[in-house]
Amino acid sequence: GLGRAYALAFAERGASVVVNDLGGDFKGYGKSSSAADKVVNEIRAKGGKAVPNYDSVEDGEKLVKTALEAFGRIDIVINNAGILRDRSFVRISDEDWDIIHRIHLRGSFLVTRAAWNHMKNQKFGRIIMTSSAAGIYGNFGQANYSAAKLGLLGLANTVAIEGRKYNIHCNTIAPTAGSRLTQTVMPQDLVDAFKPEYVAPLVVWLCHESCAENGGLFEVNFLFFLFSPLRWERSLGAIVRGKNQPMTPEAVRDKWEKVCDFDNASKPRTIQESISVLSEALSQIESQGGVSMNSTSSGSVVSSSTGIVGRELATNVYTYTHLEPILYALGVGMSTKDPDHLKFLFEGNEEFCCLPSFGVIPAQTSMFDGVPSLPGLNIDLAKVTSVSIFVILLSSFCSRKEKFRQLTSVSTVADILDKGSGAVLLIDVNTYCGKDLVCYNQFSLFFVGAGGFGGKRTSEKAKLTANPPKRPPDAVISDVTTPDQAALYRLSGDWNPLHLDPSFAALGGFKKPILHGLCTFGFAARNVLKQFADNDVNRFKAIKVRFAKPVYPGQTLQTEMWKEGNRIHFQTKVKETGEVAIAGGYVDIAPALAKPSAQEPLMTGGLQSNLVFEEIGRRVKEMGNELVKKVNAVFQWDITKDGKTAMQWTIDLKNGSGAVYQGPARSSADTTFTLSDEDFMDVVQQKINPQKAFFSGKLKVKGNIMLSQKLEMILKDYAKL
Repeated sequence: GLGRAYALAFAERGASVVVNDLGGDFKGYGKSSSAADKVVNEIRAKGGKAVPNYDSVEDGEKLVKTALEAFGRIDIVINNAGILRDRSFVRISDEDWDIIHRIHLRGSFLVTRAAWNHMKNQKFGRIIMTSSAAGIYGNFGQANYSAAKLGLLGLANTVAIEGRKYNIHCNTIAPTAGSRLTQTVMPQDLVDAFKPEYVAPLVVWLCHESCAENGGLFEVNFLFFLFSPLRWERSLGAIVRGKNQPMTPEAVRDKWEKVCDFDNASKPRTIQESISVLSEALSQIESQGGVSMNSTSSGSVVSSSTGIVGRELATNVYTYTHLEPILYALGVGMSTKDPDHLKFLFEGNEEFCCLPSFGVIPAQTSMFDGVPSLPGLNIDLAKVTSVSIFVILLSSFCSRKEKFRQLTSVSTVADILDKGSGAVLLIDVNTYCGKDLVCYNQFSLFFVGAGGFGGKRTSEKAKLTANPPKRPPDAVISDVTTPDQAALYRLSGDWNPLHLDPSFAALGGFKKPILHGLCTFGFAARNVLKQFADNDVNRFKAIKVRFAKPVYPGQTLQTEMWKEGNRIHFQTKVKETGEVAIAGGYVDIAPALAKPSAQEPLMTGGLQSNLVFEEIGRRVKEMGNELVKKVNAVFQWDITKDGKTAMQWTIDLKNGSGAVYQGPARSSADTTFTLSDEDFMDVVQQKINPQKAFFSGKLKVKGNIMLSQKLEMILKDYAKL
């Protein structure tokens, strides 16, 4: 039957095979070597390698020992041995019950256990359990057989979970085929039609090293040569426990129709997914009052925050060309219909750059990496929501025009907070271009059901949102998202099926797939950029948002904005419902850089800074080669007087032996400084700290701010000026 077909198929593909058969009849009586010997001889006659084994599967160690002695290793176990003792339920004897479980269930356990450590040590193993349609659906006269066969499925599912990290995969098949076992319960014409050879290809594939399937159940129907994976389906159910009301059979009866309604049914695949609805149900009950909620019921637990805070999670490299920023811009609603959008959509545009909110894309890959392995943190990633995000752009991240860029993002746990019904994990992600820090993100992640561990509720490290002013907004922009908005945005790297697969969305409790929160975030950010910074990406310094409600593709986003100095407050509403999707948002922008009028000549007379730059020029001539090696950057200075640019100087410590000259940088400046002549002298004479000048707004920096630290080599290390 099936065992022979498997043995021949594996041997034909080059495997060395141990053929085990006790040689009894279909009821388990008798013993003979002929069945195993016949198959071994068939394999050897075709040039294959095979040895027989005549032990019972209850002697699992002996079976595995035969493989080790003959071939030196064990890679694959096909648990196929079985017998029948069919009786109607009331006629099953203790012996009929016990022997079926001993051979089918316990035998599979013993053979698998004997092979386990060998597979674990070699980091490879493939295991097949053989269930049956009788186990899945039940069958008259086979209560003992059905119980054992479904028991094998439970065994296989747990073996698959425990073996995953060792590259040990376990799958279950439920075949229908003609064999010694089925010839007594099937008409002969079906026995002849359902050839065991039709089952073997599925089993061979599931055991191949390139097959990633693990924990699957496959029903094999060979009337139509059909392989069918099976999955559980569960109705959404109904809560039958109300506020201050007892749980009664009548309450169950009254909700029975809803309990059995399989519309929008979920399809749980893990025990975590299976119990995930508990936290929502308990939250609903808790909101009614009078019922306490067990915060650990969802399976997400924080036992201790010790050793978590400050731990580095992951380092990820993100490589991109002009394609990725363009895809992102399209994903957040930009269009060639708006001429202002061309600089973000066409790489040939002389002002081509990426949107500031693109800074979340390199960082998002580091958001979850390493979280499941944090000590003391037992959480379910299926029960996480992104609560808020904060982004700071630290250099010319958006406006660089290299054809190819590589960014490295490092994520760290900033803090963990206990919110009672869940835990909030603050994750800081620093993104570097080479050694230069170009972007900083802080993600706030809420893990449902992981609270109640006695931790603190607030953190000074958390970047807080800010409520908008209590007056009508200064500007309102509406954007209609398309039905395919999520399908387009996901191309930027967020592949969560929640945003595309209706069945997965239903599992999360949504009536249909929802739009990515970071997509809504991108719409809002670009509206603020256009309305209050004239699409000048260098003026966009920081953004903070809190995600409040989901958005469905096709809905209209309404961004409401308030200007308060250099801070733009905003919120995003769903126009059709009036619900706030993004709350407490703000963007910090830098003032526009004053440009000299073509009609007004630069006012160069009486500038003390000219004397300083002339002195710097003399020093660069003396030690320029040394400085170029250490600094490797071009600095442009825009010196102002009475609020207008009065003089420009360039310190070139990148090209040749260095140079200092009047005027803007002849090549692209790495960093541009803008400050008044008076403030420049105060900085040079150390009357004011450069950092204080920067944060007070006296010193404005454009480009790579981190390179400014290297100026100390001129202003400090080589004597005071």
